[in-house]
Amino acid sequence: MKKTYLSVALVCLLSVSLLGSSCIGSFSLTNKLLSWNRQIGNKFLNELVFFAFWVLPVYEVSALADVLVLNSIEFWSGNNPVACGTRVIEGTDGRYLVHCDGKGYTIKSENDGSIVRLDFHADDRSWSVDVDGTQHTILTFVDDTHVALPTADGSLRTVEISAAGLYAYQQATTGTFYAAR
Repeated sequence: MKKTYLSVALVCLLSVSLLGSSCIGSFSLTNKLLSWNRQIGNKFLNELVFFAFWVLPVYEVSALADVLVLNSIEFWSGNNPVACGTRVIEGTDGRYLVHCDGKGYTIKSENDGSIVRLDFHADDRSWSVDVDGTQHTILTFVDDTHVALPTADGSLRTVEISAAGLYAYQQATTGTFYAAR
């Protein structure tokens, strides 16, 4: 009888926590765990680890931590503490270290040591790049389907977020660039 009440209380608590935050969240801890599992070996080893983590409640605990704690922190603060960190990106022209601090990204080239900083500004919904200590806005969100991008003459052009909109922007900036020469 007591076990039934405990189960009902746990289900009610989980329901209230999901309804209270009204945010699905990114489930960063669970996704990192699954990504790690996909990279450890061949498909048979991945399946064995997946099954072991399912039987030992590793996935269940990570999902519960995401639902109850991490996604709530993400909802109220705007960033997930697990999503931040440093990753190594192998590009065609070398390796890059990408560090996320919750406000933006610092990208360091291992080839020449150059550093680029990208920051998101929530107040005007824009991304900027730091070049030699000077911030330059590279993209501003206008609405859900449009962004404002800089042109060669320094003005901003509103572009639809689609292949056609990107192509039109590319044609306009390339034409302006060649006309300026």
